[in-house]
Amino acid sequence: QVQLVESGGGWVQAGGSLKLSCAASGRTFSTNAMGWFRQAPGKEREFVAAKNWYGSITFYSDSVKGRFTISRDYAKNTVYLQMNSLKPEDTAVYYCTAEATPYKSATRDAGTYDYWGQGTQVTVSS
Repeated sequence: QVQLVESGGGWVQAGGSLKLSCAASGRTFSTNAMGWFRQAPGKEREFVAAKNWYGSITFYSDSVKGRFTISRDYAKNTVYLQMNSLKPEDTAVYYCTAEATPYKSATRDAGTYDYWGQGTQVTVSS
């Protein structure tokens, strides 16, 4: 059974940093796209960042570009999201996601992903 388990969320003041982790189990995702989405209260789930397999494409939403960095440890089957210069509008539940099909490129569409974590809350106070 595939599981994605996020950790690292919490409360931080504006301008601060947090690093989210997502550990995958049940199968390897070394040749699969993985990414992060977020959902604020009363809003739709939105794309944050995604990274394809080894050494390939990484992309971000415009709202986090230059502040957030997605990375992967393929040996640990884990994806990370380093979040710097956090803003109150970054407050949301952050979800890790993974694509089931090898070598299928990441997208910004939540509907194309197959596996999801349970989410971790990030709260940024002003």
